[in-house]
Amino acid sequence: MKKRFLQFVIGFASLLFIVINASAHCEIPCGIYDDEMRVKMILEHIVTIEKSMNQILYIQKKKPHNSNQLVRWIMNKEHHADKLHEIVSQYFMTQRIKIDAKDYEKKLGVLHKMLVYSMRCKQTTDFKHVKELRSLVKAFQKLYFEGK
Repeated sequence: MKKRFLQFVIGFASLLFIVINASAHCEIPCGIYDDEMRVKMILEHIVTIEKSMNQILYIQKKKPHNSNQLVRWIMNKEHHADKLHEIVSQYFMTQRIKIDAKDYEKKLGVLHKMLVYSMRCKQTTDFKHVKELRSLVKAFQKLYFEGK
């Protein structure tokens, strides 16, 4: 009985590992990349962060305010900042920006700043961070796509 249970647990864990890894974008040179789409996704996350900030500020002004809805908008803002982080770090920094690439340090610098400003968006509702993120995306697009 113990042996069967152990086999079941090992089999289940193996299946779970396969399913989790199958959903992630590969980190091997599969050749299926859409850099423009990833940038559009980043911009969409920025729009959603900004909308969340607007909703947070709107709800906070209402007396009494709906705490549940406020928390949902805060969580939404953080979720989209995390997704932005994932694209920047997991996609561009680890897979697309090669060490020997033209303007390597500049690209990494802009991507790092994007991570910092998206973190600041998580911490506050200050729209200057959203504005800076948009500016950084434009700078990255220029460096990345014109350098190819």
